[in-house]
Amino acid sequence: MTELDWAPTACTLPTVEQPLREREFSALFAGSLRGVHLVGATRAELTLDPASETAARDLAVRESSCCSFFTFEFESDVDALTMRVTVPEQHAAVLEALVASATRDAGLTASGAA
Repeated sequence: MTELDWAPTACTLPTVEQPLREREFSALFAGSLRGVHLVGATRAELTLDPASETAARDLAVRESSCCSFFTFEFESDVDALTMRVTVPEQHAAVLEALVASATRDAGLTASGAA
């Protein structure tokens, strides 16, 4: 997987559209990501600007429709939006690549244990 190539072969999104989806995530993270906490190899908690909630939820719904192994959960308050991303063990490398891309796009580093 390259910088913008974390979509797994299990993804049902047409191959030509995968880089576009990855760029949508990249734009979301570059503009809204405030922090990343790894909760083991199969779960990450991404803290986003709460103003990005509509875009983040829409992107999560669309991503779940083509990569059904992703589970996205959201918790929001006035100060932050938490996006929890969970994957089965066999897709831990995909989550790792997503987190690496997100932190790079936002100029951050992840905390926690991978």
